Amino acid sequence: MEEMVAGKPSKRDIFTHGPYEGAHRERQVGVAKQLFAAMGIARDDKAMRQDWVLRGFRQFDAPVSLVLTYDRVLDPGATCHFDLGALCYGIVLAAWNRGIGAVVNGQGIARSDIVREVASIPEDEAIMTCVALGYPDDSFPANAVKSERTPTEQFVRYVGFD
Repeated sequence: MEEMVAGKPSKRDIFTHGPYEGAHRERQVGVAKQLFAAMGIARDDKAMRQDWVLRGFRQFDAPVSLVLTYDRVLDPGATCHFDLGALCYGIVLAAWNRGIGAVVNGQGIARSDIVREVASIPEDEAIMTCVALGYPDDSFPANAVKSERTPTEQFVRYVGFD
């Protein structure tokens, strides 16, 4: 948190795409607008907006954070990234099935160097993402937000299904 507040750059183990652009940026801004509206955070309220961003770095104040890693020997790792993503998805579904909230959170590993030190993760493991786990607070306004989605007809093509 101190590093992020001080404006220090991210130090992720995995390659990232950089800032979102085009339609991806529009979606990112759109969900932020939905969340800020639900939370009553005005566009010009920099302190509350910063608090919201830092909440992500704090793992949404969840009592448990799983840090998902893979063996660096597997880099560059499209296949291991896919496999770890499938594992992550299974963890999230299993948690929600048991009434435990689960949020995949890339902000929590923005400073992989610090996460590595705190969680005693060896250098031969690459930190890919984390999952915040805890019991959801249904009274927290942001938890009621359902992000707007593009209809599947706009990006899915069915071939051979009449």
